[in-house]
Amino acid sequence: MDGTIVIQNLTKSFQGFKAVDSLTLTVKRRSFLGFLGPNGAGKTTTIKILTNLLSASEGQAFLNDVDVTKYPKKALAGVGAVVETPEFYPFLTPNETLEYLGTLRGMPKREIGRRGKEVLGTVKLEEWADTRIGKFSKGMKQRLAIAQALLHEPHVLILDEPTSGLDPRGMVEVRNILKDLKKGDYTIFMSSHLLNEVQEICDSVALIDHGKLLAHDAVSSLVSSSTAKAIEVRVLQPLDGHTIERISGFEGVESAAPLSETLLSISFKGDETDQARLLADIQALGLKVVSFKESGIPLESLYMSLITDSR
Repeated sequence: MDGTIVIQNLTKSFQGFKAVDSLTLTVKRRSFLGFLGPNGAGKTTTIKILTNLLSASEGQAFLNDVDVTKYPKKALAGVGAVVETPEFYPFLTPNETLEYLGTLRGMPKREIGRRGKEVLGTVKLEEWADTRIGKFSKGMKQRLAIAQALLHEPHVLILDEPTSGLDPRGMVEVRNILKDLKKGDYTIFMSSHLLNEVQEICDSVALIDHGKLLAHDAVSSLVSSSTAKAIEVRVLQPLDGHTIERISGFEGVESAAPLSETLLSISFKGDETDQARLLADIQALGLKVVSFKESGIPLESLYMSLITDSR
């Protein structure tokens, strides 16, 4: 198989509801894939199947050419994972935690010590190696979670929204670690609902919604193929539902959603001439426009366009 991670017709049903729906996806070796979708799209369910926390209803998933649905222990031997919010014993230190987890994995004590020092350096926690984890911020715990995932020198990393719930500083710290890991000998599969994060870090992106794959390509290719734009329009008077509905029907408008009483986000397809016409149409409704500008990053515009088409 070409990829370190190969998913074939993967389906997971819960009482008739398909959280993952015939998903097929290949992640090439030494690449960094962003698995992107809104909350409830099926990202975590897919990751839980890949890490053997859930069983698949149908289909297969291969890690390093081994079917995790049939031989999970062998398939996951070379995989490090962070799934959902990590929790650690608060009375242990990072050194003690890594020693405990390394022992569970059957690693020799000397190897645990060597790798523990290396991975704590990688995640910038070496100065906190002997501090009780109960004193750590959420961002520090997230970095420790990445350290434990790296401890046994895996070739594949599976990360479930690693910056979720972090403050801006914590998000920057974790993203910088991920950028450094991208330079190493890893294949990284990272779920996220943050478009800017995926565009900043990842080589390729798989867009998913309602358990179905919408698109899969290099980030650069998807961005260059985007014809939709996100436009923010700020007006003086409050926007009502009838007005938003009329704007939604204008030529080129794919969707219109209020961000506040006087701020509207429009997903729009068209060139500058078309944008000028849209502005004139909005003003013709009697709205006093304070600002009219493109706001979305290219990937966000593409994503919203695909989401609209899939529903």
